[in-house]
Amino acid sequence: MTIQSLLGPNGAEAVAIGATETVRRAAEQMRQHGVTALVVKSDQACKGIISDRDIVYAVSRRGEAAISLAVSDLMSHAVVTVTPGDSLKRAMSLMVRHRVRDLPVMADDKLVGVVSMADVAKYRLEDLETESNVLRDAYIALAVAKPT
Repeated sequence: MTIQSLLGPNGAEAVAIGATETVRRAAEQMRQHGVTALVVKSDQACKGIISDRDIVYAVSRRGEAAISLAVSDLMSHAVVTVTPGDSLKRAMSLMVRHRVRDLPVMADDKLVGVVSMADVAKYRLEDLETESNVLRDAYIALAVAKPT
């Protein structure tokens, strides 16, 4: 299964924020869109990613002042990305290796979506359920076909 199959034929909306926006605005956008991370863009280029975890850590270190900081002060600059043609297995591997929960999906240097750990887990569970059903059906077929 590829990342494109998670996004669908037309891609998926990727919620982005400007690097100069405040952390408060980032938190508001995450809440409004029901996401845990935002891609940080500047001049249409992906400059970083900010997650709810980044915000929580900043508030625990800096207190209420953290919400007035610019997104660029907290964002992760080293962004791990995938392409629509990458496999789900590759996405899972990158998430584990880099300890990230969200991967921007880039095609021709353009942001076309974001894949979250929840997206990957959902489809992986569906694959495992299908595989389990096939194995159960094969076992039942063998048990019924076996002469006594």
